[in-house]
Amino acid sequence: MVVTALAGVLAVSAGLELWRILLLVVAVFAGQLSIGLSNDAIDAERDRAVGRTDKPIARGDITVRTAWTAAILCVVAALGLSAPLGLPLLGAHAVALISAWSYNLGLKATPVSVVPYMVTFGIFPSLAVLSADQPQWAAAWAWCAGAALGVALHLTNVLPDLDDDAQTGIRGLPHRLGGGPSALVASAALVAGAYAATAGPREWDIAEVSALSWVFFGLVLVVAVITVSLGRRERMGRMQFRLAMFAALVLAAQLVASGGSLTT
Repeated sequence: MVVTALAGVLAVSAGLELWRILLLVVAVFAGQLSIGLSNDAIDAERDRAVGRTDKPIARGDITVRTAWTAAILCVVAALGLSAPLGLPLLGAHAVALISAWSYNLGLKATPVSVVPYMVTFGIFPSLAVLSADQPQWAAAWAWCAGAALGVALHLTNVLPDLDDDAQTGIRGLPHRLGGGPSALVASAALVAGAYAATAGPREWDIAEVSALSWVFFGLVLVVAVITVSLGRRERMGRMQFRLAMFAALVLAAQLVASGGSLTT
């Protein structure tokens, strides 16, 4: 839901027509559903092994077959809804989804587990401007900001599951770094993404950055400090992940409030 809301905010900042905004939001929502459903279907046996009672498939409420059917229908819907917005958007959304699915299908257990997050979220800002009547790719700073946020989201998302993953043979980058270092790197990535989103639209001239933009940057900086602090405690990963998602929304809101453009 947060990623879907993020797509909507970025679409508004890009000045899209209402029908394009709605179509993009629904397409992104369907794509996110496909990612979540496929992830739980693939991890069903691991989740059962560690007693994940928060997972409907692991509890037996939903069959793996049903989840796979829903995941495939959702990815087809995501691409079908993207098509009316143009081939550039369709291609970019397809690459973002392939990247996310590659994480689910095996990259999560490798040292390069962060790469799919960097690719998917690096592309993400471009989805809004590629949905326009005259499609464009997002500026380099937007790619950097998205990729940095992807790093933070990956590292914080995995933190609460480090012990369970170790029992089932999953050793991605956060598992190799450890909880504390992962929280520290995630916080640094948040700050880097925030700086890119703050200074990038002003061609990296910090003298041109508005006071309002610095307020948003400061808010993300507070989130980063809290993330590091929580990294010293046990089982606080869920909160850290929510904080990282909150930071992503703050940066998107900053773009709208400051009148920044994703393409400059």
